[in-house]
Amino acid sequence: MFVRRDVISPVSALLALALLTAGCASGGDTESSKPGSPSSATPHGYVEGATEAAEQQSRLVLGDPGTGDTRVLDLISGKVHETARRTGVTELTTDGRFGYFHGTNGTHVLDSGAWMVDHGDHVHYYRAAIRDVGDLPGGTDALVRSDAGVTVVTAVDGRAKAYPRAGLEKGAIGTPVGLPGSYTGAVVPYEEHLIALTQGGEDPARVVVLNRSGKRVASPEAVCEEPRGDAVTRRGLVLGCADGALLVREDDGAFTAERIPYGEDVPKQERAREFRHRAGSTTLTAPSGKNAVWVLDVTERAWTRVRTGTVVAANTAGEGAPLVVLETDGALHGYDIADGKESAVTGRLLQDVPETATEAGTAPVIEIDRSRAYLNDPEGKRVHEIDYNDSLRVARTFDLDIRPYLMAETGR
Repeated sequence: MFVRRDVISPVSALLALALLTAGCASGGDTESSKPGSPSSATPHGYVEGATEAAEQQSRLVLGDPGTGDTRVLDLISGKVHETARRTGVTELTTDGRFGYFHGTNGTHVLDSGAWMVDHGDHVHYYRAAIRDVGDLPGGTDALVRSDAGVTVVTAVDGRAKAYPRAGLEKGAIGTPVGLPGSYTGAVVPYEEHLIALTQGGEDPARVVVLNRSGKRVASPEAVCEEPRGDAVTRRGLVLGCADGALLVREDDGAFTAERIPYGEDVPKQERAREFRHRAGSTTLTAPSGKNAVWVLDVTERAWTRVRTGTVVAANTAGEGAPLVVLETDGALHGYDIADGKESAVTGRLLQDVPETATEAGTAPVIEIDRSRAYLNDPEGKRVHEIDYNDSLRVARTFDLDIRPYLMAETGR
């Protein structure tokens, strides 16, 4: 296993943390006045049972659906933590702290013990013990979306329940609030509200804004045909639609929905279906058919279709970083998003990448943060850490005792 060389020194970490705390104290932050926050007698940013750090505390939640084995890989220490076996798991998602293992009998919640709190002008990073939280009902196809206040589970029948986030953070599922009505796709927490798409039937689904109890409080004049995929960015909530995307935004309590069209007639098989991006980024990626990737610049309200080899997985850090694509040759390829030209390629990192991997739900994924990308190699029982700013250099390789078909990064 390689040793991480870009971790800051203990002295630098303490200095950065001291400056961060000073910045919080002098910046007039009002977090302590919010419901459920610590009193003014406790340090700003204090979280009971957690340690605040000066840098991102990245961890990878990993799982093997075949055996049910799960692990958490600490990317700071390099230590692998064994966690409880989960049988019947078919998918793994995350909200930046909790890993959600979706299975036939519901969704198991694992607290990875790593997360961040973004206050806008500064960020707090935390680490704590890894622990099992419990099971959310909802079935295999339940969709889970979270923010700092609630975690919403939308079942396949469109019914949704909102669970208090404070309960999950304390290690308990808690009692949910059942939302009235039924919805198409995920109900997404955003700006202290819930954004949903009404069941369309023969009509296109319409965007509605709900309060945390499920009461409709606004209805932006916007429809979304054949909705697929969603992503929360700093510019707003992006919803994938047949003709492109809708950008739902909040400004001084008012919600608007702006259309971002493809600008051309895109065949159904080439439309964006699921977005991936770096947490906090406003650049989204989605495969477009077999041999291309859509890149959506939310800030510029513009789509770019980058032609590639046969796509297995794709992601980008945005902000001038390359588009990173795993192709069926087992190598990672870097593309310049502006001109579409290939800028870098690795050697063969994965030995077995069948073209049917995405159809079988066992395709590797690319997780990405501000400095590194991570690629899981199930058959090789390892995870590769990639420096995407240095011609896709392999910075470290982590050997594992399980086949990590499922992977999600937390601490972001």
